[in-house]
Amino acid sequence: MELFHQMISGLLGIPERQISSTLHLLGEGATIPFISRYRKEATGGLDEVQIENIKEQHDKLCDIARRKETILSTINEQGKLTPELEKRINATWNPTELEDIYLPYKPKRKTRAEAARQKGLEPLAMIMMLQREPNLTAKAATFVKGDVKDTEDALKGARDIIAEQVNEDERARNAIRNQFTRQAEITAKVVKGKEEEAAKYRDYFDFSESLKRCTSHRLLAIRRAESEGLLKVSISPDDEACLERLDRQFVHGNNECSHQVKEATADAYKRLLKPSIETEFAAHSKEKADDEAIRVFTENLRQLLLSPPLGQKRVLAIDPGFRTGCKVVCLDAQGNLLHNENIYPHPPVNKTGEAASKLRKMIEAYEIEAISIGNGTASRETEDFINHQTFDRQIPVFVVSEQGASIYSASKIARDEFPDYDVTVRGAVSIGRRLMDPLAELVKIDPKSIGVGQYQHDVDQTKLKKALDQTVENCVNLVGVNLNTASSHLLTYISGLGPQLAQNIVNFRAENGAFSSRKELMKVPRMGAKAFEQCAGFLRIPGAKNPLDNTAVHPESYHIVEQMAKDLKCSVDELIANKELRQKIKISDYITPTVGLPTLQDIMQELDKPGRDPRKAIKVFEFDKNVRTIADLREGMILPGIVGNITNFGAFVDIGIKENGLVHLSQLAERYISDPTEIVSIHQHVMVRVMNVDTDRKRIQLSMIGVQQD
Repeated sequence: MELFHQMISGLLGIPERQISSTLHLLGEGATIPFISRYRKEATGGLDEVQIENIKEQHDKLCDIARRKETILSTINEQGKLTPELEKRINATWNPTELEDIYLPYKPKRKTRAEAARQKGLEPLAMIMMLQREPNLTAKAATFVKGDVKDTEDALKGARDIIAEQVNEDERARNAIRNQFTRQAEITAKVVKGKEEEAAKYRDYFDFSESLKRCTSHRLLAIRRAESEGLLKVSISPDDEACLERLDRQFVHGNNECSHQVKEATADAYKRLLKPSIETEFAAHSKEKADDEAIRVFTENLRQLLLSPPLGQKRVLAIDPGFRTGCKVVCLDAQGNLLHNENIYPHPPVNKTGEAASKLRKMIEAYEIEAISIGNGTASRETEDFINHQTFDRQIPVFVVSEQGASIYSASKIARDEFPDYDVTVRGAVSIGRRLMDPLAELVKIDPKSIGVGQYQHDVDQTKLKKALDQTVENCVNLVGVNLNTASSHLLTYISGLGPQLAQNIVNFRAENGAFSSRKELMKVPRMGAKAFEQCAGFLRIPGAKNPLDNTAVHPESYHIVEQMAKDLKCSVDELIANKELRQKIKISDYITPTVGLPTLQDIMQELDKPGRDPRKAIKVFEFDKNVRTIADLREGMILPGIVGNITNFGAFVDIGIKENGLVHLSQLAERYISDPTEIVSIHQHVMVRVMNVDTDRKRIQLSMIGVQQD
């Protein structure tokens, strides 16, 4: 294990002590959010990303260790495991090198070389490799017997054996790998006769680029088109340079033997070595592209989940539509459904007066404090309709992304929440709740349905799910949840809980009423000491008898705050309420062998702002009223927009019409940037200039350079 710690330390540049402590905590069942928040002394203040990287590297090394065991066992069963070979296998932690060492011993289906060996041609191959035989033809003739028909058949069999030896030679494989690394180009060509079907991939019909410069979005687009049977794709280095390199290693002299070896080497390269290394590089480049796409997706998801919440206010939510009308729901401050009905303010029904009257009555009856409108069909028209109404007070209007709402409304979670209502009511409720608390509502939807991914269906799905789940978990625990109102689905993501314990909490709450303290969690069935330790700090109880139960201070640290209050001769309530009292605290007095400065600083921060929400405050936003369709756009227009999706080549911005515009990476800022998130974030309000409009392809090019941002 110490070896692993040393290796991970070297890879990540994190001191070995911190690696060891982190892996020890993970091994004890601690979650990443818990370790990051409450074990800073042990980890040296590592954040979630660093802890996740440590875990990932450790898992990779464990995988390699298991692979070594399999390889050693297989070679040993063949009776070919020498002490030197065992030492080499044990010494390497490079998976590529490990597989190269194993290749000559790897069980194979019947190859041409194996068939030649069975014909007794291995001695001839050895003679040819020595390249000293003056009369190879005569020597080959002595092998013409049994299944060997003639001299050429003997030479061909020997070449097949040599070709396999060349392919399995570690030095040769590394040499070709180096050529691929330096020179490989990825090329794509459209499959003949598929030009029309492949129209959306026309940028890649005759494409060639250095593999190391090919961006993840281009590579994933090419691979998707290949999987759809629309493009032929290959990765290739300079073949001549590769053959020259192999000849230098294997061909010596200029005689009949060396000519045969040269031919065998060329065959090895074309038939075995190049396809093998190409497959390796295709997999490696795909993995890198996957990792980049997953990184972009998880960052977008993180920003989306941490969108500003409206908070606990009574909301009227509208799922807009034309022919079928607008579904309207009224929600109380906790997001509970109070009322629903349809209004028809738009064509073809045009019951505008009736719709306005119904709206006013609902707003008055349910004391509505904000209006939430979905951003789908008829959104702009509905927003206009609302803004033209006069209410008895100022009511802010927000447009909310509908992405994934229809999937939620048809899901089991939605059916369990609203068994007596149809999908239209459930969808409208989701639109309202997304305004109140985006995090609590969006965790109910598969992240892949939220629409902030890049080629999300083309990447490694297991790796993607793991990364997205970890992102959701990190976000939920960063914000914390109200123990008395959180759904079982939201509680599932709390550190240490999971689906069963989350449901047990909800059931306990339903049977016994609201929790009055965190201690009561221990009465929940199957809630053990470890689960309590992991979850308690992330669960809040507004109005609890102990005010610390509504903060991120962990119960294990309550005694510290109580001691602070005792030393100042006041109560914990008074300590939280009185800034002057807190300023008298000298935190170094409370350092112990188990409680260090990082924990004490976190405690003081919580006492300053108990139960603070790390998310930003929400802002009202309006699109340009003169722009309704792509036909209304003109080059040079300056428009307000909302960042809807971020990729590694730029940001897509919603400007209030059906089509989103693209601000390319080069148009985000005057200075060079390598990552769009240096400038923009999901749901950020931006000002953009229209650069180009392609109405046929429905493409809009936007720029933020030289545009004043609010």
